[in-house]
Amino acid sequence: MTELFVKICGLRTEQDVDTAVAAGADAVGFVFAPSPRTVDAHTARRLAERVPDDVLTVGVFRGQPIAQVRELTEASGIRAVQLHGDEGPEYYEALRAPGRVLIRATAAARIAPRSGEFGEDMLLLDAPEPGSGKPWNWASPEFATPAGRWLLAGGLHPGNVRAAIEATGAWGVDVSSGVESERGVKSPDLIRAFLAAARG
Repeated sequence: MTELFVKICGLRTEQDVDTAVAAGADAVGFVFAPSPRTVDAHTARRLAERVPDDVLTVGVFRGQPIAQVRELTEASGIRAVQLHGDEGPEYYEALRAPGRVLIRATAAARIAPRSGEFGEDMLLLDAPEPGSGKPWNWASPEFATPAGRWLLAGGLHPGNVRAAIEATGAWGVDVSSGVESERGVKSPDLIRAFLAAARG
């Protein structure tokens, strides 16, 4: 089996980024949608420049116009776009570019979506309330595992991530609030603990 893909999201400081990279994250996320974790394009570019080429830099958007998504993506220099709203296939078609990774985030549902249905490279399954830090019932027998490259998100933290991976067979995991000491403030110790627990 390929090693688990781990994304640490909602990073805002040099320490956040350096800790995630040093601990072995495969991707780091910067939030451009309204959130306590929002950064501007200048900050995201400054932070992304610290990230080695083998770690994916991801911008997170939610319900923003295509032109704004493209502008922020280009201004920040990030290499992946994660769309976390009701964006349709036209967004993925418009944002496709050489070397750019597209991630579709959606709430987990009884009928599992297929990765790639909208032209995305990865699928992210989140809790019904994205960013709330509340876990959903990934251990339910009604949960169907999606095909392809998909990330499990929603309420994960160092204490439950391993069980969540074993219950779902997720290709990767994504965490934000589960590695915070307070809302919007990352904890270096929790970032390291999450990566260690996820990789088991």
